Amino acid sequence: MSPLADEIRGYIVTQFLDGEDTADLTAEFDLIDNGVVDSLGVVRIVSHLSRAYSIPIDDIPLTPDNFRSIGAISAFVEDASKTTV
Repeated sequence: MSPLADEIRGYIVTQFLDGEDTADLTAEFDLIDNGVVDSLGVVRIVSHLSRAYSIPIDDIPLTPDNFRSIGAISAFVEDASKTTV
């Protein structure tokens, strides 16, 4: 995983999976279908991304596909960072 994906993975582990086995948590692991993240969890991730990566919260679309996996979240942050620079 990239450093960005590693940071996002660390956030998800700390906030949603603390103390659980995270061996299956790959970049493509479906966070929503597997019950790791629900709608409130998406809001928490959005808040984190806004703070950590200086992405205006109004520029973060709450589309589930953007938050389905660590890979999707990383791709979203990379795209948003290019746009806001």
